[in-house]
Amino acid sequence: MTTFAIVGSGWRAEYFWRLAAALDDLTCVGVVSRAPKDLPVPVHLSLDDCLRAGPDFVVTAVPWSVTPGLVVELVDRGVPVLAETPPAPDLDGLRALWARVGGSGLVQVAEQYTRMPAHAARIALVRSGVLGDPTRVDVSSTHQYHAVSLIRTLLGAGRGPVRVRATRHTAPLADPITRAGWADPVEVKPATTTIATISFEEHGTLGVYDFTDNQWHNQLLLRRLLVRGTRGELRDQEVVHLAADRTITRNPVVRRQTGYDLDLDGFDTDHITFNSEVLYRNPHQGRRWNDEEIAIATLLQDTAAWVAGTGPEPYPLADGVHDHRVALAIEEAADRDTTVTTTAEPWS
Repeated sequence: MTTFAIVGSGWRAEYFWRLAAALDDLTCVGVVSRAPKDLPVPVHLSLDDCLRAGPDFVVTAVPWSVTPGLVVELVDRGVPVLAETPPAPDLDGLRALWARVGGSGLVQVAEQYTRMPAHAARIALVRSGVLGDPTRVDVSSTHQYHAVSLIRTLLGAGRGPVRVRATRHTAPLADPITRAGWADPVEVKPATTTIATISFEEHGTLGVYDFTDNQWHNQLLLRRLLVRGTRGELRDQEVVHLAADRTITRNPVVRRQTGYDLDLDGFDTDHITFNSEVLYRNPHQGRRWNDEEIAIATLLQDTAAWVAGTGPEPYPLADGVHDHRVALAIEEAADRDTTVTTTAEPWS
């Protein structure tokens, strides 16, 4: 049994204690909150009090500005950390955090997107070699460091310098739903789209970033993901590739979802396949979790394995720092309407 604690008690922190309650090998021993709260886990009003419970690691689910100082404090105490994204809000903060704890080996970043079933299946497909060597990835679904993480992972790109060009465009768009729920009535509001190209200089590959305000929740905006390789292309759930000389095939990536029609097994994700190959199998089948819940639960278990020394680092601080550094370059390029070229950093 692996134990962990959480600093923070907001909506994001709730995911961690709620999902852990359904896992046999993980227990949340407490939450640090600024004020007393009625929660299904012990609530502590100080970090010192919480650490007396002896957690194997601590999740920091606090505002961006608070995260770096908290991470440093935990590392100074020798406590492994899973830091919510991003680990620091700006470039100076990223560099300062790395200088303090980068060599500790105690910090991972809570980046869950690559563990979502559809993305995990796409990553497995790309790594199988069906597309040849990946050369370009387009992501239009999520923002900043999350999108950069997907792009870099699918390309297999490292943490070297990048060259970024970006532009913004604002246009009216209906906004029917947000995290707070459905809008009633629906309003048409200005929505800003940021589009950027990311050239991975050392790798010779390209990322295309496309994000519109509230794209996470606005179901009027179709999510799009493309991976181009030397032998074909993946577009969302469809693959075209060169199977042999004079042989181009088109095949779907198929998700088996139970609970439809006369399937009485209950609504759940089973597996995702390409032809007869299983790209992804739900490790939490029977829980009836959505993709975000599956990804966060998987991340928690991967972190527990890392702490126990039985698994690799789930998402090292160097990756989390680098992905946010690239995200900051996208914002800077769009703000200044100029090309931004990053330099080699200590975490590279």
